[in-house]
Amino acid sequence: MSVRATARLRAEPDGRDGTALPVLVSDGPLALRRTRSPQAAYARVTVVGAMSAPLNGDRLAIEADIADGARLTVDAVAATVALPGPRADTGPSTYGMDLTVGEGAVLHWLPEQLVSARGSDLHQTTRVRLAPTARLLLREEQILGRHGEPTGALTTRLTVHRAGRPLLDQQLAYGPGAPGGWDGPAVLGGHRAVGQLLLADPAFEDAPLPARLLGPTAALTPLAGPAVLVTAVAADARLLRAVLDEAMRELLDGLKADHGTG
Repeated sequence: MSVRATARLRAEPDGRDGTALPVLVSDGPLALRRTRSPQAAYARVTVVGAMSAPLNGDRLAIEADIADGARLTVDAVAATVALPGPRADTGPSTYGMDLTVGEGAVLHWLPEQLVSARGSDLHQTTRVRLAPTARLLLREEQILGRHGEPTGALTTRLTVHRAGRPLLDQQLAYGPGAPGGWDGPAVLGGHRAVGQLLLADPAFEDAPLPARLLGPTAALTPLAGPAVLVTAVAADARLLRAVLDEAMRELLDGLKADHGTG
């Protein structure tokens, strides 16, 4: 039997220079827990997997509303593993994130890796709506197959709108059924870990960053708006995280030094 579950959260200022969580609703395999944040002004929510999911045919979603002036970090306890499930006729699973970030609000969306296991078929979508003065730090990582196995079928789409206008619309597909060449030298080049790091901040309007390489398998690209996108591939999850963590530190330290933000 397929699972349908939607977890919801809302963050808003608490009136004491902090952030409250008046809505924190778990559902099915998606357990949301408030955890201690190292930054006093930020609330922190950790996603805990309450059962194995998504399996083929499951429909999972997380809806997050970050109100004007709120600051929130969302992370996870462990990787999400897409699995084939017990039946072959259930169709693909879906996992959707719908994120809204208000004026002057900050969202750090930092889940753990998504692992596409052999035989799985997952369509993941992340939709973000940013107010003009909102700030976003978002990381996505896809691991194509568990150790020693081929990948399942995985399609991911990331769309971001700022002030109602498109900032980024990117779709990636891997594994069985993906367009030819997905694992060739022009895309993955034999690597099995791929990730994106998006930083959107109004500070980039006055000081946009130039495009440049971040080592042999990663690049920073400025977007047509106050944002930059880091894309990277690596041989495994550990190496990918190291590349993205280094890029994150450099970008956030640069913002703090130049504009006092971050």
